[in-house]
Amino acid sequence: MSRTWFAKGLRGMIARRIQMDLLRQGFFVGPAGKFADGIFGNDTVTALSRLQVARALPMVGAVDTPTWQQLTHDPLPSLFERCLSMTAEFEGHGFGLLQGNFDGAGLTWGVIGFTLSNGEIQKLLAEAEAAEPSTLDRVLGPLAEVWRARTALPRAQQVVWADSISSGPNNADVPPEWKAAFARLGDEPVIKRQQMQRAYDAYFVPAAATARKLQLNSELGVALAFDCHVQNGKSRVRAVAELTRLAGQLPEAEMRLRLANRVADLSSPKWRQDVRGRKITIASGEATFRGRHYVLANWGLDDFPAA
Repeated sequence: MSRTWFAKGLRGMIARRIQMDLLRQGFFVGPAGKFADGIFGNDTVTALSRLQVARALPMVGAVDTPTWQQLTHDPLPSLFERCLSMTAEFEGHGFGLLQGNFDGAGLTWGVIGFTLSNGEIQKLLAEAEAAEPSTLDRVLGPLAEVWRARTALPRAQQVVWADSISSGPNNADVPPEWKAAFARLGDEPVIKRQQMQRAYDAYFVPAAATARKLQLNSELGVALAFDCHVQNGKSRVRAVAELTRLAGQLPEAEMRLRLANRVADLSSPKWRQDVRGRKITIASGEATFRGRHYVLANWGLDDFPAA
């Protein structure tokens, strides 16, 4: 029996990719312009079922290997892409959402929440400009010069500037013109490529090394390590250092839960409950978090050995 890779509950870039492939082949429910919303719900289940009936496949309303091969000639999303999809769901940013100084990072933007305070946003935009000159001027317009002037300042002054344009109850809002400009940037193919490459090089590769160190050999184990690398700095380093001595001595499922809880214990009290819920959702493979029930097998992440 073929493995089910993606099913109802999946959200984000992979869900939208499935929907776009269905749409191109004429399998959709409701208005075509609203079908590819990135949410794998009942309409996507129905559209997949119709494709499966038309192609003489078992009508499961989910994406197994034969169904994927009917959708596209592209390979199945890699483990990196599946991990990124899950973490991006929790980060809630997409490629274009810009947020203000809610956590001391100055600005936060992009698929896994790249920040101004550690220079990631600046580096991403510099790389995009090098790859496709004039991107910033074309997309940001007059704000491009403001951006260049502010990011030429010492890093601490850049954060002060970011704080000055942040507002709202949690200081997460930014002026509409900045939010709209960075949303447009997130739609640029070169920006998406740069964000994906940065997420892979700076987060997924080190996360895979962390997973090996802790002998987390499953897809869930790598996904947990990746999420820790994206969200947690000092708490993740300390937790891994403490747990390394237990590597190979515990069942992996127990090691995942220990890592999840220890990272949460070492996190800031302000964020501790949210960190714990997020990490345990990945570690266990199924849980309710922030009012939504997640089954990670429907996101292509399970207890299977990590490829």
